[in-house]
Amino acid sequence: MAAHGIILPFRGIEPRLAPDVFLAPGACVIGDVEIGAGSSIWFQCAIRGDVNFIRIGARTNIQDGTIIHVSRRDGGQTVIEDDVTIGHQVLLHACRLHARSFVGMGATVMDDAEVETDAMLGAGSLLTSRKRVLTGQLWLGRPAIHIRDLTADEIAYNGATAAHYSRMAAEYRAALGLQAGDTVSV
Repeated sequence: MAAHGIILPFRGIEPRLAPDVFLAPGACVIGDVEIGAGSSIWFQCAIRGDVNFIRIGARTNIQDGTIIHVSRRDGGQTVIEDDVTIGHQVLLHACRLHARSFVGMGATVMDDAEVETDAMLGAGSLLTSRKRVLTGQLWLGRPAIHIRDLTADEIAYNGATAAHYSRMAAEYRAALGLQAGDTVSV
């Protein structure tokens, strides 16, 4: 059994992870993927940059069971900026999550959709293609619609969640005895 996640090349392109990324056992990162410092990819995640690229910023957490993919068309990449929180079992496909955004457990974000800075897509929601959750808004439902604006406390909590997961990732790395740059054992 691997001691931590799996990193695989595709078409000669290796994923590039900052040395302090936490890649949990069972997580898999494939192809043209970059992951920034202090980010965490939790158990059973699949991040597949095969027919386009995926960029994940610093201090972003991608929680257990999440799938991130792309589209082969122009503009079909997935971009996730800094300090983003992505809940358990989220599906992201060829979309953009701006800094400090929050996507709740079990949500789906489809092609060309965006969640702006300090915005939130609630648990179980479906953000359909080309929809945009504006800064400070909460969207919910299948399909997701604007429900209300977030409070200042909710926005602050979402930012604190990203910081919390960055600390947890460092704790997990230490508990597993991972050194800077350690990520894979196949």
